[in-house]
Amino acid sequence: MRSFLPLIAGLLMAPSALCQDDLLNLLGEEETGPEYTNASFKTTRVINGHSLENTAHGVLDFKIGHRFGPANGGAAQAYGLDGATVRIGLDYGVTDRLMVGIGRSSYQKTVDGFAKYKLLRQCDAGCSMPITLAVVASSSMTTLPADEVPWYGADRTDYFSHRLSYAWTLIVGRKISENVSLQLNPGVVHRNLVASTADPNDVVHVSGAGRVKLSKRVAFNVEYFYVLRDQLPDNFRNSLSVGLDIETGGHVFQLHFTNSSGMFERAFITETTGDWANAFSAPSKGGGFQFGFNISRVFTLHEPKRPKG
Repeated sequence: MRSFLPLIAGLLMAPSALCQDDLLNLLGEEETGPEYTNASFKTTRVINGHSLENTAHGVLDFKIGHRFGPANGGAAQAYGLDGATVRIGLDYGVTDRLMVGIGRSSYQKTVDGFAKYKLLRQCDAGCSMPITLAVVASSSMTTLPADEVPWYGADRTDYFSHRLSYAWTLIVGRKISENVSLQLNPGVVHRNLVASTADPNDVVHVSGAGRVKLSKRVAFNVEYFYVLRDQLPDNFRNSLSVGLDIETGGHVFQLHFTNSSGMFERAFITETTGDWANAFSAPSKGGGFQFGFNISRVFTLHEPKRPKG
Protein backbone atom coordinates (compact mmCIF):
# COMPACT_ATOMS: atom_id res chain seq x y z
CA MET A 1 0.00 0.00 0.00
CA ARG A 2 2.83 2.33 0.87
CA SER A 3 4.28 1.88 -2.65
CA PHE A 4 1.15 3.51 -4.12
CA LEU A 5 1.35 6.65 -1.98
CA PRO A 6 3.93 8.49 -4.20
CA LEU A 7 1.88 7.67 -7.33
CA ILE A 8 -1.33 8.98 -5.75
CA ALA A 9 0.43 12.13 -4.56
CA GLY A 10 1.82 12.72 -8.06
CA LEU A 11 -1.61 12.41 -9.66
CA LEU A 12 -3.08 14.84 -7.16
CA MET A 13 -0.31 17.38 -7.75
CA ALA A 14 -0.52 17.26 -11.59
CA PRO A 15 -3.86 19.12 -11.90
CA SER A 16 -2.56 21.71 -9.43
CA ALA A 17 0.47 22.34 -11.62
CA LEU A 18 -1.70 22.69 -14.71
CA CYS A 19 -4.04 25.08 -12.90
CA GLN A 20 -1.06 27.10 -11.77
CA ASP A 21 0.14 27.41 -15.39
CA ASP A 22 -3.32 28.56 -16.48
CA LEU A 23 -3.40 31.08 -13.63
CA LEU A 24 -0.03 32.47 -14.71
CA ASN A 25 -1.40 32.88 -18.22
CA LEU A 26 -4.39 34.78 -16.87
CA LEU A 27 -2.08 36.97 -14.82
CA GLY A 28 -0.12 37.82 -17.93
CA GLU A 29 3.06 36.03 -17.01
CA GLU A 30 3.41 34.68 -20.57
CA GLU A 31 4.27 37.07 -23.40
CA THR A 32 1.38 37.97 -25.68
CA GLY A 33 1.29 39.57 -29.15
CA PRO A 34 0.96 43.29 -29.95
CA GLU A 35 -2.36 45.04 -29.45
CA TYR A 36 -3.02 46.96 -32.68
CA THR A 37 -5.02 50.19 -32.87
CA ASN A 38 -8.47 49.84 -34.41
CA ALA A 39 -11.50 52.00 -35.29
CA SER A 40 -9.42 54.89 -36.60
CA PHE A 41 -12.26 55.31 -39.11
CA LYS A 42 -15.67 53.61 -38.99
CA THR A 43 -15.23 51.94 -42.38
CA THR A 44 -12.60 51.29 -45.06
CA ARG A 45 -13.57 54.45 -46.99
CA VAL A 46 -13.40 57.99 -45.67
CA ILE A 47 -15.94 59.16 -48.27
CA ASN A 48 -14.65 58.56 -51.80
CA GLY A 49 -11.08 57.55 -51.00
CA HIS A 50 -9.68 54.73 -48.91
CA SER A 51 -9.18 55.10 -45.18
CA LEU A 52 -6.33 53.40 -43.33
CA GLU A 53 -8.74 50.68 -42.13
CA ASN A 54 -9.09 47.18 -43.65
CA THR A 55 -11.84 44.63 -43.48
CA ALA A 56 -10.89 41.91 -41.00
CA HIS A 57 -9.71 38.47 -42.09
CA GLY A 58 -12.64 36.45 -43.41
CA VAL A 59 -15.07 39.39 -43.54
CA LEU A 60 -17.00 40.44 -46.68
CA ASP A 61 -18.03 44.11 -46.89
CA PHE A 62 -20.95 44.86 -49.22
CA LYS A 63 -20.93 48.54 -50.22
CA ILE A 64 -23.42 50.75 -52.02
CA GLY A 65 -22.39 54.27 -53.02
CA HIS A 66 -24.88 56.82 -54.36
CA ARG A 67 -24.39 60.38 -55.60
CA PHE A 68 -27.32 62.61 -56.55
CA GLY A 69 -27.06 65.42 -59.09
CA PRO A 70 -25.79 68.96 -58.35
CA ALA A 71 -27.82 70.65 -55.62
CA ASN A 72 -27.97 73.88 -57.63
CA GLY A 73 -30.15 72.16 -60.24
CA GLY A 74 -33.13 73.95 -58.77
CA ALA A 75 -36.68 72.76 -58.19
CA ALA A 76 -36.95 71.41 -61.74
CA GLN A 77 -34.30 68.81 -60.81
CA ALA A 78 -35.53 68.42 -57.22
CA TYR A 79 -32.27 70.09 -56.16
CA GLY A 80 -30.25 67.18 -57.47
CA LEU A 81 -32.43 64.31 -56.29
CA ASP A 82 -33.44 63.45 -59.86
CA GLY A 83 -29.85 62.57 -60.75
CA ALA A 84 -28.09 59.39 -59.72
CA THR A 85 -24.62 57.88 -59.95
CA VAL A 86 -24.30 54.49 -58.26
CA ARG A 87 -21.45 52.13 -57.36
CA ILE A 88 -21.94 48.63 -55.94
CA GLY A 89 -18.89 46.84 -54.56
CA LEU A 90 -17.61 43.88 -52.59
CA ASP A 91 -14.51 44.06 -50.38
CA TYR A 92 -12.95 41.03 -48.68
CA GLY A 93 -10.32 40.62 -45.98
CA VAL A 94 -7.87 37.98 -47.23
CA THR A 95 -5.85 38.51 -44.03
CA ASP A 96 -5.90 41.21 -41.37
CA ARG A 97 -3.28 43.05 -43.46
CA LEU A 98 -4.55 42.38 -47.02
CA MET A 99 -7.94 43.23 -48.48
CA VAL A 100 -9.18 43.11 -52.07
CA GLY A 101 -12.27 44.54 -53.71
CA ILE A 102 -14.22 44.91 -56.94
CA GLY A 103 -17.01 47.29 -57.96
CA ARG A 104 -19.26 48.41 -60.80
CA SER A 105 -20.21 52.07 -61.33
CA SER A 106 -22.88 53.64 -63.48
CA TYR A 107 -20.40 56.52 -64.00
CA GLN A 108 -18.99 55.77 -67.48
CA LYS A 109 -20.16 52.17 -66.89
CA THR A 110 -16.90 51.38 -65.13
CA VAL A 111 -15.59 48.21 -63.49
CA ASP A 112 -12.87 48.78 -60.89
CA GLY A 113 -10.79 46.61 -58.59
CA PHE A 114 -8.13 47.13 -55.95
CA ALA A 115 -5.83 45.55 -53.38
CA LYS A 116 -4.80 47.26 -50.14
CA TYR A 117 -2.00 46.04 -47.87
CA LYS A 118 -0.94 47.32 -44.47
CA LEU A 119 2.83 47.50 -44.31
CA LEU A 120 2.84 48.88 -40.75
CA ARG A 121 0.16 48.92 -38.06
CA GLN A 122 -0.16 51.39 -35.20
CA CYS A 123 0.11 49.75 -31.79
CA ASP A 124 -1.64 50.47 -28.50
CA ALA A 125 0.44 47.92 -26.57
CA GLY A 126 3.11 45.31 -27.21
CA CYS A 127 5.11 47.38 -29.73
CA SER A 128 6.08 50.99 -30.37
CA MET A 129 4.79 51.59 -33.91
CA PRO A 130 3.20 55.10 -33.90
CA ILE A 131 1.55 55.04 -37.37
CA THR A 132 -0.30 52.87 -39.86
CA LEU A 133 1.22 52.65 -43.34
CA ALA A 134 -0.77 51.09 -46.19
CA VAL A 135 -0.47 50.93 -49.97
CA VAL A 136 -3.41 50.71 -52.39
CA ALA A 137 -3.11 49.54 -56.00
CA SER A 138 -6.24 49.89 -58.12
CA SER A 139 -7.42 49.73 -61.72
CA SER A 140 -10.54 50.73 -63.61
CA MET A 141 -12.00 50.01 -67.03
CA THR A 142 -14.88 51.72 -68.84
CA THR A 143 -17.35 49.52 -70.71
CA LEU A 144 -18.98 52.39 -72.64
CA PRO A 145 -19.47 52.01 -76.40
CA ALA A 146 -16.48 53.44 -78.25
CA ASP A 147 -18.38 56.47 -79.52
CA GLU A 148 -19.27 57.46 -75.93
CA VAL A 149 -15.84 57.21 -74.28
CA PRO A 150 -14.97 60.84 -73.39
CA TRP A 151 -11.26 60.61 -74.27
CA TYR A 152 -11.78 58.91 -77.65
CA GLY A 153 -11.80 60.78 -80.93
CA ALA A 154 -12.98 59.97 -84.43
CA ASP A 155 -9.46 58.94 -85.47
CA ARG A 156 -8.75 56.65 -82.49
CA THR A 157 -8.88 52.88 -82.52
CA ASP A 158 -10.79 51.24 -79.70
CA TYR A 159 -8.00 49.16 -78.18
CA PHE A 160 -8.78 47.40 -74.90
CA SER A 161 -5.79 49.05 -73.21
CA HIS A 162 -7.19 52.50 -74.06
CA ARG A 163 -10.06 51.86 -71.65
CA LEU A 164 -7.80 51.20 -68.66
CA SER A 165 -6.43 53.39 -65.90
CA TYR A 166 -4.39 52.62 -62.79
CA ALA A 167 -3.82 54.30 -59.45
CA TRP A 168 -1.33 53.85 -56.64
CA THR A 169 -1.90 55.46 -53.26
CA LEU A 170 0.22 55.53 -50.10
CA ILE A 171 -1.73 56.01 -46.86
CA VAL A 172 0.11 57.26 -43.77
CA GLY A 173 -2.19 57.71 -40.80
CA ARG A 174 -2.50 57.82 -37.05
CA LYS A 175 -5.30 57.62 -34.52
CA ILE A 176 -4.18 60.59 -32.48
CA SER A 177 -6.75 60.11 -29.73
CA GLU A 178 -10.00 58.29 -29.13
CA ASN A 179 -11.80 61.08 -30.98
CA VAL A 180 -9.39 62.23 -33.72
CA SER A 181 -7.73 60.39 -36.63
CA LEU A 182 -5.69 61.89 -39.47
CA GLN A 183 -4.12 60.50 -42.63
CA LEU A 184 -2.11 61.65 -45.63
CA ASN A 185 -2.65 59.79 -48.90
CA PRO A 186 -0.42 60.96 -51.75
CA GLY A 187 -0.48 59.02 -55.00
CA VAL A 188 -0.53 58.93 -58.77
CA VAL A 189 -3.21 58.09 -61.34
CA HIS A 190 -2.07 56.71 -64.69
CA ARG A 191 -4.41 56.93 -67.68
CA ASN A 192 -3.44 54.76 -70.64
CA LEU A 193 -5.12 57.15 -73.07
CA VAL A 194 -5.97 60.84 -72.62
CA ALA A 195 -8.05 63.28 -74.63
CA SER A 196 -5.14 65.26 -76.10
CA THR A 197 -1.35 65.44 -76.14
CA ALA A 198 -1.58 68.41 -73.76
CA ASP A 199 -2.95 66.13 -71.02
CA PRO A 200 -0.42 64.09 -69.02
CA ASN A 201 -0.96 60.36 -68.68
CA ASP A 202 0.24 60.49 -65.06
CA VAL A 203 -1.52 62.76 -62.56
CA VAL A 204 0.13 63.26 -59.16
CA HIS A 205 -1.88 64.29 -56.11
CA VAL A 206 -1.08 65.10 -52.47
CA SER A 207 -4.18 64.46 -50.42
CA GLY A 208 -5.43 63.97 -46.89
CA ALA A 209 -8.39 63.11 -44.69
CA GLY A 210 -9.54 63.38 -41.10
CA ARG A 211 -12.15 62.09 -38.69
CA VAL A 212 -13.58 63.58 -35.51
CA LYS A 213 -15.71 61.34 -33.30
CA LEU A 214 -18.85 63.20 -32.18
CA SER A 215 -20.47 60.39 -30.19
CA LYS A 216 -20.22 56.64 -29.77
CA ARG A 217 -21.94 56.03 -33.12
CA VAL A 218 -21.46 59.28 -35.06
CA ALA A 219 -18.32 60.78 -36.60
CA PHE A 220 -17.52 63.75 -38.85
CA ASN A 221 -15.25 63.11 -41.88
CA VAL A 222 -13.50 65.36 -44.37
CA GLU A 223 -11.21 64.53 -47.31
CA TYR A 224 -9.43 66.62 -49.94
CA PHE A 225 -7.57 65.49 -53.06
CA TYR A 226 -5.15 68.17 -54.24
CA VAL A 227 -3.87 67.62 -57.79
CA LEU A 228 -0.54 69.32 -58.45
CA ARG A 229 -0.83 72.32 -60.74
CA ASP A 230 -0.88 72.26 -64.56
CA GLN A 231 -1.93 68.63 -64.82
CA LEU A 232 -5.66 69.01 -65.58
CA PRO A 233 -7.71 71.36 -67.82
CA ASP A 234 -9.13 74.48 -66.18
CA ASN A 235 -12.67 73.09 -65.97
CA PHE A 236 -11.63 70.32 -63.56
CA ARG A 237 -11.54 70.81 -59.79
CA ASN A 238 -9.98 69.20 -56.75
CA SER A 239 -12.27 66.77 -54.95
CA LEU A 240 -13.54 68.01 -51.58
CA SER A 241 -16.03 66.04 -49.48
CA VAL A 242 -17.48 66.37 -45.97
CA GLY A 243 -19.94 64.16 -44.18
CA LEU A 244 -21.14 62.10 -41.24
CA ASP A 245 -20.69 58.42 -40.42
CA ILE A 246 -23.58 56.82 -38.52
CA GLU A 247 -23.06 53.30 -37.16
CA THR A 248 -26.12 51.11 -36.54
CA GLY A 249 -25.21 47.57 -35.59
CA GLY A 250 -23.66 45.83 -38.60
CA HIS A 251 -24.31 48.81 -40.89
CA VAL A 252 -22.44 52.06 -41.37
CA PHE A 253 -24.31 54.89 -43.13
CA GLN A 254 -22.19 57.68 -44.56
CA LEU A 255 -24.09 60.87 -45.44
CA HIS A 256 -22.04 63.53 -47.19
CA PHE A 257 -21.69 66.41 -49.59
CA THR A 258 -19.10 66.17 -52.38
CA ASN A 259 -18.25 67.83 -55.68
CA SER A 260 -17.35 64.45 -57.26
CA SER A 261 -19.70 62.16 -59.15
CA GLY A 262 -17.39 59.17 -59.64
CA MET A 263 -16.35 56.85 -56.81
CA PHE A 264 -13.09 55.38 -58.10
CA GLU A 265 -9.68 57.07 -58.32
CA ARG A 266 -9.58 58.14 -61.96
CA ALA A 267 -13.04 59.68 -61.65
CA PHE A 268 -12.84 61.66 -58.43
CA ILE A 269 -9.15 62.63 -58.70
CA THR A 270 -8.88 63.54 -62.40
CA GLU A 271 -12.49 64.13 -63.58
CA THR A 272 -14.22 66.15 -60.85
CA THR A 273 -16.04 69.13 -62.38
CA GLY A 274 -18.21 70.31 -59.49
CA ASP A 275 -17.20 73.64 -58.00
CA TRP A 276 -18.12 74.41 -54.40
CA ALA A 277 -18.05 78.11 -55.34
CA ASN A 278 -21.10 77.44 -57.56
CA ALA A 279 -23.04 75.70 -54.81
CA PHE A 280 -25.79 78.31 -54.83
CA SER A 281 -25.33 79.66 -58.37
CA ALA A 282 -27.51 79.10 -61.41
CA PRO A 283 -27.00 75.73 -63.17
CA SER A 284 -25.69 77.60 -66.23
CA LYS A 285 -22.53 78.38 -64.23
CA GLY A 286 -21.78 74.70 -63.70
CA GLY A 287 -22.44 72.16 -60.99
CA GLY A 288 -21.65 72.72 -57.33
CA PHE A 289 -21.74 70.10 -54.62
CA GLN A 290 -24.00 67.05 -54.57
CA PHE A 291 -25.55 65.10 -51.75
CA GLY A 292 -24.66 61.42 -51.49
CA PHE A 293 -24.39 58.43 -49.23
CA ASN A 294 -22.48 55.18 -48.76
CA ILE A 295 -23.89 52.08 -47.06
CA SER A 296 -21.58 49.40 -45.70
CA ARG A 297 -22.79 45.99 -44.45
CA VAL A 298 -20.32 43.34 -43.30
CA PHE A 299 -20.72 39.56 -43.26
CA THR A 300 -18.34 37.11 -41.58
CA LEU A 301 -17.70 34.33 -44.10
CA HIS A 302 -14.79 32.67 -42.34
CA GLU A 303 -13.73 32.65 -38.70
CA PRO A 304 -9.91 32.73 -38.75
CA LYS A 305 -8.00 30.73 -36.15
CA ARG A 306 -6.58 33.09 -33.55
CA PRO A 307 -3.44 32.27 -31.57
CA LYS A 308 -4.10 31.29 -27.95
CA GLY A 309 -2.83 33.48 -25.18
